[in-house]
Amino acid sequence: MDDDTARLERERKYHNKAFAEDLRKSVDKFYETIESSRDAHWHALMPLAKGCRVLEYGCGPGSAAFNLARHGAQVVGIDISDVAIAQSKAQAQAENLEIDFRRMNAESLEFEDNTFDIIVGSAILHHLDLDKAYKELHRCLKPGGKAVFIEPTGHNPLLNCYRKLTPQLRTVDEKPMRLKDFRKATSYFSEVTVDYYNLFTTAAVVFRNRPYFKKILSSLDRLDQWSFRWIPGLKYWGWMAVMILQKGRP
Repeated sequence: MDDDTARLERERKYHNKAFAEDLRKSVDKFYETIESSRDAHWHALMPLAKGCRVLEYGCGPGSAAFNLARHGAQVVGIDISDVAIAQSKAQAQAENLEIDFRRMNAESLEFEDNTFDIIVGSAILHHLDLDKAYKELHRCLKPGGKAVFIEPTGHNPLLNCYRKLTPQLRTVDEKPMRLKDFRKATSYFSEVTVDYYNLFTTAAVVFRNRPYFKKILSSLDRLDQWSFRWIPGLKYWGWMAVMILQKGRP
């Protein structure tokens, strides 16, 4: 078994276990503090989606595929995890949504060139060989099409320390996105934009069960954006980034 095959098999086994046993439930509380980046991801995506052919690049129950289908998109969802696909199919059937879910290797997509108007992903690129992923994303997008991703970043030393202390919550091969990883996308796409979020908002986690949680979260989000504007280098310490990739036209 070569290195790439072994890596992909490790990813498949881990995510089968993660979906089957809901391994990340213990950290759901922290994801409540990244509302601003999730909103930005969704707002970048939704104006483009209606009537379009969309690929969800890495899917699962409750992922973007379902809302996209409800808003009129024709959606295909892929994932390396057999369990993720089975759970997604079950949810789509229960909600009477027409979504085509397939188990597939994201680094070797089984689609024709220029198939999708939009590709969307959430916390998947940092699991992949980026050169292979960017190449496949570019190949499968139609000219002028866009890929919209939300990804964790890897520059904040406190977050990196937490990651080292909780290895059971991630695969051995994943690497949060760093500046060089975002810049690599410019070799494949005509336009790349990256916006950073969620540095101070994570502190709101201690107030998540309080009635004023939303107000504190909103205030910390404004502090994030003010800090990133006046101390630009600080943005790289944000936990999440939203990246939009556009394929050029001939």
